[in-house]
Amino acid sequence: MFKVAIIGATGYTGREVAGILARHPYARPHYLTSESFAGQRLDQVYPQFRSVLELPLEKAEMKKVADCDFIFSALPHGHAMEIVPELLATGKMVVDLSGDFRLKDGALYPKWYGYEHRHPKLLAQSIYGVPEVNRTEIREAELVANPGCYPTSILLALKPLLLEGLVETTDIIVDAKSGVSGAGRSPQLPFHFPECAENFKAYKVAGHQHTPEIEQELSALSDRQLTITFTPHLVPMIRGIFSTIYLRLKEGFDENTLWEVYNKYYGGEQFVRLLQPPGLPETKFVSGSNFCDISFRLDKRTGRLIVLSAIDNLIKGAAGQAVQNMNIMLGLPEECGLK
Repeated sequence: MFKVAIIGATGYTGREVAGILARHPYARPHYLTSESFAGQRLDQVYPQFRSVLELPLEKAEMKKVADCDFIFSALPHGHAMEIVPELLATGKMVVDLSGDFRLKDGALYPKWYGYEHRHPKLLAQSIYGVPEVNRTEIREAELVANPGCYPTSILLALKPLLLEGLVETTDIIVDAKSGVSGAGRSPQLPFHFPECAENFKAYKVAGHQHTPEIEQELSALSDRQLTITFTPHLVPMIRGIFSTIYLRLKEGFDENTLWEVYNKYYGGEQFVRLLQPPGLPETKFVSGSNFCDISFRLDKRTGRLIVLSAIDNLIKGAAGQAVQNMNIMLGLPEECGLK
């Protein structure tokens, strides 16, 4: 049984990682840290863990971290950057759930995240952790940068189209929606119940921090520099990501060709489900799961291809994908703890 450390176990993603590992057949939470709740037990912060996972919460000590076999860092953006080098120094593999090691170009951090990146060598070393895209590289990685929730839903939806060169890459529009839990557990006025309930709004228009991450990974798939239009929205629900993506299909291709291509790439994937017409993704269908549901329609009247995807932002968009990465890195069956 692998012993696992979770650094930042009381945020939403840390909690979800702990919950998945509590039912994992080969790995168990062993050391949990929390700056805010040190001295309490996890079940005192989250009562659903009573008689399931009653581990103490402690301030991080590298000696205790080093006693574990694997490490998850579930700290906020900007904070993970300071501790991940220390975690790696223990000689253990790390999955980081923040945005601190996702971008290869460190010069992008001041613009998109508001701080300088102080460990550019680790940016070059980190592997971007979408298993359905980078499985081979993840298998050999010491540091995996767990992807953002929006990017996961978009990359999985577009991977087959870009690898096969079926769409124009100069006019990609992404209209995406997220549940409120995507903002994290720390109280903030815009996500206070009276502020966001019975309301629907766009936010960070033309300025969301996931934009360069999405463009970086889409460019890698298409082997050319891509620029997209990405507009996120806040939906008054707890969890879920729904992305609607508008593209131009190149001449000579039809819906039958598209289904053949999607089945080519995802027919053998455990966590990507393709929905044939009349089926369409819905956030409720993936809630609490590590699945990404994908479908599409070709609008012959306008010539637009409309691709739709849905994930749970806390599972496939965060903790579930993190555990999927851990399973690959440790040589375990990929679905362990996730089905």
